[in-house]
Amino acid sequence: MKCTLPVLLFLFLVKSLNAQKISKSVPDSLVFKTYTYLDDRIYEYKNDSLKAAPYLFAYLKKARQEKNYEETVNAYQNILHQSPMNLRLKYADSMVIAAEKSKSDELIGSANLSKGIVYYSQKNYVKAYDYYIKANESISKTENDYLIYKTKYHIAQIKYYLGFYDEAISLFTDCLEYFKKNQARPYLNSLHSLSACYNKAGDYSRCSQTNALGLAECERLKIPEMELFFKHSEGINQFFLNNYHTSIKMLQEVIPQLNSITEFANISIANFYIGKSYWKLQLPTKAIPYFKKVEKAFIEKGYIRPDLKEVFELMLKYYKKENNLKSQLYYIDQLLKADSVLTDSNTYLVGKIHKQYDTKEILLEKEKIQQQLVKEKYYDVILISVVVVLFSAVIYGTYNHFETKKRNKIKFDLLLEKNDKNSIQKQTPDKFEITDISQETVQQIIRHLEKFERDKKFLHKEATLATLTVRFNTNSKYLSKVIYHRSGKRFADYINDLKIDYLVELLRNSSLHRNYSIGSLAEEAGFTSTPRFTNAFSSRTGISVSYFLKELKKENS
Repeated sequence: MKCTLPVLLFLFLVKSLNAQKISKSVPDSLVFKTYTYLDDRIYEYKNDSLKAAPYLFAYLKKARQEKNYEETVNAYQNILHQSPMNLRLKYADSMVIAAEKSKSDELIGSANLSKGIVYYSQKNYVKAYDYYIKANESISKTENDYLIYKTKYHIAQIKYYLGFYDEAISLFTDCLEYFKKNQARPYLNSLHSLSACYNKAGDYSRCSQTNALGLAECERLKIPEMELFFKHSEGINQFFLNNYHTSIKMLQEVIPQLNSITEFANISIANFYIGKSYWKLQLPTKAIPYFKKVEKAFIEKGYIRPDLKEVFELMLKYYKKENNLKSQLYYIDQLLKADSVLTDSNTYLVGKIHKQYDTKEILLEKEKIQQQLVKEKYYDVILISVVVVLFSAVIYGTYNHFETKKRNKIKFDLLLEKNDKNSIQKQTPDKFEITDISQETVQQIIRHLEKFERDKKFLHKEATLATLTVRFNTNSKYLSKVIYHRSGKRFADYINDLKIDYLVELLRNSSLHRNYSIGSLAEEAGFTSTPRFTNAFSSRTGISVSYFLKELKKENS
């Protein structure tokens, strides 16, 4: 383990300035300085821990002598940021103790959040989550928007780790809107996390767009050190776009710039996708050295996540081909160990994240609604309705996670059974008749619509109400009424459903189209944007595009 001279000296100084010796070791001349003066010196030497140390501990001594808990928490936080990784948890503990003495929800929440972040940086997601929940309990009682969104950001990271990508995207999007106006670095962090979520959700086009925006924003905000994280994200995204050579090149350029002490997870992930790219290129001997680096991170750091587990499966395949029984047995053991670690931590977190965070968010909203009801003097009648709705939401939310896959599979099977598209499209609403349009005009419009559907003109992006009105030589009011009378839908829904029904049938019958990206499928069906396509698909079928494709590929395999 490499350790530079400044770090060794800092460790020596920290040891000498422990809780019992601070008062003797820090010069009194510094203790009489103002917090502003000490803070300025700490900032001035933020890149030199040895020079910053006297000011860091003078700040702490001054705060403790004055029993100023807020400044004591600030002092420990400053020391934490300047300390080596192995000492950070110690100072996070001290932060929490000082904050609890203050009885301030804001300080207690902030201290617990910092401790959770330290655990997260060590990839101890279970303990990180526990402290995020403690932080959220205190911070939710305050009006501090920055801490509220900071907590939301870190909860979103856990949701991303567990694979709840839609929920994580929603939280990161909220953070993005807030931090863009207030904090440049958290804004870029949220943008980077959002790109990772899009990749995991299979929206590779939007992932690339977000990475490109991130690089542009790094330049605009003059924070060049964040650029390599967006390049790292794009390198991974290129793998999923089957651009294996590009992926290898981008990730190999990024790895040397990542700090091996703090960024070992990103290095491990980069090595994994370089190895997988070589594997896809039928170059297993080039892939194996990168897979072994991922394995090393698992052995030395205990770092593993669901996608990285594939390393051991691929190594097992490789050594089966080599007929190396000893290595096969070894990688079976490694695979079982990785599976055990993931199962234990994920089962724990999946259960708790819904019970402790999602439920508490709903209960917090309930409390706010109840207070508002008291002010408006409608407490008795409306409170019962709110409690029933919220209690149902809690029960449904917890149950829904475990039933989603089952429901989606049922929807998928039902969708495949609907072969007669015309019977689906022509749903005339009950008790609806056209009385203000001549039957001759109605029949003429219907003939136009039948030809329009038969010729699949709905796939054209310019198929709007205005253009069809001109093409059918009628007016928009008549056309809308006939469409609604004939299909039971408004014009936009009518067009979107035709596109989706066409695409469902196409994907069932064409293996080529099943390998298209979501953006390409949107283009194929004539949608003006990918989000409009995904929303229309979900509205029509009740399931996401990515889920439908995955199940379709599974059935056809």
